[in-house]
Amino acid sequence: MPTPLFSLTPDELHASLETHGQKKYRTTQILEWAYKKHAASYDEMTNLPANLRETLAAEHPIQNLTLSQKTGSADTTQKFLFRLHDGRYVETVLIPASVSFHGARADRRTACISSQVGCAYGCKFCASGLAGFTRNLTAAEIVEQVIQIERISGDRVDNLVFMGMGEPLANLKNLTRAIEILNSHWGLEIGARHITVSTSGLAPQIKKLAELPQQIRLAISLHGATDAVRDQIMPVNSKYPLDTLFDALQVWAGARKQKITFEYILIAGINDRPEDATALAARARLMGNRAKVNLIPYNKVEGLQWERPSEGRQESFLEQLKASGVVATLRREKGHDIDAACGQLRLKQETAEGTIVEAA
Repeated sequence: MPTPLFSLTPDELHASLETHGQKKYRTTQILEWAYKKHAASYDEMTNLPANLRETLAAEHPIQNLTLSQKTGSADTTQKFLFRLHDGRYVETVLIPASVSFHGARADRRTACISSQVGCAYGCKFCASGLAGFTRNLTAAEIVEQVIQIERISGDRVDNLVFMGMGEPLANLKNLTRAIEILNSHWGLEIGARHITVSTSGLAPQIKKLAELPQQIRLAISLHGATDAVRDQIMPVNSKYPLDTLFDALQVWAGARKQKITFEYILIAGINDRPEDATALAARARLMGNRAKVNLIPYNKVEGLQWERPSEGRQESFLEQLKASGVVATLRREKGHDIDAACGQLRLKQETAEGTIVEAA
């Protein structure tokens, strides 16, 4: 069974090359072609012998994702739909931003990466779970999303957020392998503090993730600050209610210096009331000065009944949090005109092909 190149560490690649009588320097050459030069095939690796290129193509394929669709937003957000080797689809989003640094403007590019095909956690506001869960992505499929969008766009990715399709912590083994590769000096060299993992609240896995040597960041898809509200929209809360989740977050905070981000999608009439803001502020204060809240107006998804609050309601919620001493921002989401909410393109494509019913 072939092992994709983008799942291998240097030691693993070297061990494979040794079985073919190759010297260690070949490992360095191959990794440089793959990660620094973004070679799309072994044929581009012109300093390798032809017979070695043929062997590598058979044993360690370099490209396993095929671009199926690319859409661009008026705000320059780009969304990519990739077809996997088994005919399933996965989505990746490239989000540009211009930031101010010491009086100068600098461009920054954030990639929103998927970790699963579909999702088993069934959050009631999300398109990713509408088609059910099919499978975990391999480490190579996670890494290759970044490689592909850098190759296609011609831009280097500065930041990664695991906020695409799927629950990253339900795929912890492949996720952590991918993070190692994406962060490493021989890989894509994306700084650990520029990598954020988002979870719906898998408490035991949060504790395991805290043991990771890379100083990555954590975001919690909270969306409800009481069990009563969260139970309505996030089935995971029945297994890991808020007290259990926050116990795990205290473990995380004890091992890390970074702030924890609470992602909070504002849904009209569900979690946008003044009493919801009061409860959210109380939850955030449990983390001391280690928490910040990111408010996101609900992004309409076909087939779901929710609505976004008015802009006035959004602003009032934000101001109530700030008045309570909570660091909070209101994010006007990008890509609204290209169905950038996770899972929408994949849902449309697999429905059109008639493969959606095969999801496990």
